[in-house]
Amino acid sequence: FLFEGVKNTLILTVIAVVLGVLLGTLVAMAKMSKSKLVRFLISIYIEIIRGTPILLQLYIFYFVLPELMPFLNLSSFMWVAIALCINSSAYVSEVIRSGIQAVDKGQMEAARCLGLSERQAMTKIILPQAVRNILPALGNEFIMMLKETSLASTFFLGDLMTTYAIIKGATYLTLEPMTIVAIIYLCITFPLSKL
Repeated sequence: FLFEGVKNTLILTVIAVVLGVLLGTLVAMAKMSKSKLVRFLISIYIEIIRGTPILLQLYIFYFVLPELMPFLNLSSFMWVAIALCINSSAYVSEVIRSGIQAVDKGQMEAARCLGLSERQAMTKIILPQAVRNILPALGNEFIMMLKETSLASTFFLGDLMTTYAIIKGATYLTLEPMTIVAIIYLCITFPLSKL
């Protein structure tokens, strides 16, 4: 049960973070858009996601959206993964935006003077430098998302905390399985934080 729980937790985390980084990159680019309307709408999106509890977001994606969009026909696991992805994207977008803005403005000016378009300058000059600023924060986001997947146990999706509940129910033991699950989380997150 525990190995299956670790596997499901890691799958959920990887899906949420990978899709969160992709969506977060798009959100970050939109947040730096020249259009005031786009910046305003993206700011609302970021503030709503960052300003509401992730458990509430999970409830909305698990209970409300499948009712509103039955044609999508997604599994419960995917609805939770999407909710975690949306949550992650709001935080990742701010990490990426701040990482890009931390690169000296003279870099963009120099690239433009050399004849590069704004897009070429961003992809070939600015983003490679910004990655160095972004990577540590993305590592922290991965660790945070790994721990936040424990909230998926609310929906019994087979993650690590769900296996704890199953073992607790079968053995009537609380402390032992909880300690084992805590050690497993620590064994996963500690090396990642050092990495």
